[in-house]
This record gives sequence, structure tokens and C-alpha cells, in this order.
Amino acid sequence: MKSTLIIFSSTDGQTQKICKRIMEFEKNKNDSQIVSISEARNTDLSQFQRIIIGASIRYGKHKPDLYNFIESNIDEISNKENAFFSVNVVARKPEKNTPNTNPYMKKFLFKTPWKPKSLAVFAGKIDYPKYNFIDKHMIRFIMWMTKGPTDTKNTYEFTDWSKVDSFAVKVIS
Repeated sequence: MKSTLIIFSSTDGQTQKICKRIMEFEKNKNDSQIVSISEARNTDLSQFQRIIIGASIRYGKHKPDLYNFIESNIDEISNKENAFFSVNVVARKPEKNTPNTNPYMKKFLFKTPWKPKSLAVFAGKIDYPKYNFIDKHMIRFIMWMTKGPTDTKNTYEFTDWSKVDSFAVKVIS
């Protein structure tokens, strides 16, 4: 059985939640792990046959540590079964929820020399009550501009869990 390392770069926890869901499909749980991108720096990647990386978007960008980690470990990652997924609220729109149509996935693939073997895009979550004042109002403004939800008293989860499950089956089996 193959061991899997799932690495997440998450801002508010939705990407980590998606990673945990993907791990539910792993049959070799004893030799597999989920770690944050910062914890992955101290993880021996050679122990794993498969590496899956998931990263969230905030204000139109993946975090710099995602690119740094990939650049530092590109040979190790590329020589294994691997996959990448991006989590962003833009993916709530059907015309922007695939690797070929999502602007953040396109930007990621342009910026990195890594060519993941499997790709996915998942819609994320807006959790207005959890955000600080500035984030709450910046995200609300972005949502207003893009015709998204703007009621700051509510949380809006857009993740299609059946799509996550299909991706997990594809990359774990």
C-alpha cells in the first residue's frame, strides 16, 4: 500500500477540512499524514509515495510559502504520484470551477515550474463572523463586486463535497 502526505496551505481552515476529507479515502492511514505547509518543511518527503498539496486563495493569491516549498522540493514532489488543488470562492461560479477555467489555478501553473499530475479546484467558504474588521469588509466588497453574498452575519460554504470525494477517489486509489 502507498503512503500519502497531504499538505495544506490554509487561511481560515477550509483547505485543511478538505484535506481531512481526502484522507478519509486513504487505506494506509498508519503511514500517511496531513501536515501544514510549515510542518512539511520538517517532514521527510522521501517516506511517502504520494504527495497531495492543497492551497487556499486570499485576496487573489496563494501564500508565498507555497511557492517556496514547491521550489525547494520540486524534484522530490515531481518524482512521486502527486496532485494539487486550489480552494477559492471564485470557484463557486460554474464557469470558473475547473483547472482550465479557474483564474487562480491558471496563475499558479504559470508561476510554478511544478506540473502536477492531477489538478482540482474547489469552491471555498466565506465565514464573515470569524473575520476581523478589515477582512470582513474587504471580502464583503469583493463579494458585492462579484455578485456574491454580502450579509456579514452569515457563513457561506460553497464546497461541493461530492466533487472533493471524486477527486479523492481519483488520486488516492
